[in-house]
Amino acid sequence: MAEAYIVDALRTPVGKRGGWLSGIHPADLSAHVLGALVDRTGIDPADVDDVLWGCVDAVGAQAGNIGRTGWLAAGFPEHVPGVTIDRQCGSSQQAVHFGAQAVLSGTADLVVAGGVQNMSAIPIGSALRGGADLGFPVAYGPDSGSDGWQRRYGDDEVTQFNGAELIAEKWGISRDDMEEFALTSHRRAVEAIDSGRFDAELAPIAGVHQDEGPRRDTGKDKLAGLATLRDGGRITAGVSSQISDGASALLVASERAVERYGLRPRARVHHISVRGDDPVFMLSAPIPATRHALDKAGLTAEQVDVVEINEAFASVVLAWQREIGIDPARVNPNGGAIALGHPLGATGTKLMATLLHELERTGGRYGLQTMCEGGGTANVTILERFG
Repeated sequence: MAEAYIVDALRTPVGKRGGWLSGIHPADLSAHVLGALVDRTGIDPADVDDVLWGCVDAVGAQAGNIGRTGWLAAGFPEHVPGVTIDRQCGSSQQAVHFGAQAVLSGTADLVVAGGVQNMSAIPIGSALRGGADLGFPVAYGPDSGSDGWQRRYGDDEVTQFNGAELIAEKWGISRDDMEEFALTSHRRAVEAIDSGRFDAELAPIAGVHQDEGPRRDTGKDKLAGLATLRDGGRITAGVSSQISDGASALLVASERAVERYGLRPRARVHHISVRGDDPVFMLSAPIPATRHALDKAGLTAEQVDVVEINEAFASVVLAWQREIGIDPARVNPNGGAIALGHPLGATGTKLMATLLHELERTGGRYGLQTMCEGGGTANVTILERFG
């Protein structure tokens, strides 16, 4: 049976909005991590079949197929193509899925999958706002102008913030629950940085060697003092993912490529899938997606050694934990996006780099990654550590 292997996975440190990486062009952020991946794996870039690159809000400096632009900015061969993928927050995780599918089908042997986002330069929702400025309606929701959408979903608000609030209400997740979770995220991230757990997955850039987001001085009093994002709500900035800048990449290889180029596989792609859920709740899809993936993979929750689930909002992860029942100690053991940031298009392969290295550090066999995505979808990837 054909296999798709992960040879290496790495990322830049993640910068805060207006921080260390904010002035770097997305093509150059991409080029940096692509160059580091080529250096670390020792591959000839001319042998790469395709570059699959995640990016959300592909406007301005991120427009014009940033996957292709980043590869060329790295100085790599022009005959290697590139494509930009937008599955919202899951864009680079989807890039891995497409890369694995290409390898499993026999149509490719070496695929680079990754993503980039400079949210400082191009704020979240820029594509939507840019369309509105030109007189176009929004993509979905009551103001989209779609008769079909209106008939199906009516006037329900369709935003990630509304989704996070709806999840907190449905699962009975209190503000205090979420603030405790946020504190754990920061504490775990600081511990991971101080113990050097991220060092092997990082490609330092512009003198930056560690993530900028984790707050060492945060506490319950500070979180409790933050205003909610809406009157009477529970969600605050403190229990939400940070706006961030960064890039990440990994190399997917076929068995034939592993043998031909003398590569050392570090994990095999055990399962890939994506499922949808209510787009008004928007962020709840990781729950049915994880159940579907475990069933298809023939695994139980107890067999999963490490989980990376994107901390878009604390309510998303807490609801998922209650439904799936995985030990919280195995979920985001090195912190998540509340502390470390969420550079949208890069987060999928960023999390996968962390997942791979944590499996190796702990000797775990199976790692599961999932994340909520705009429109109410969720990707799930299950890796099996190799060796």
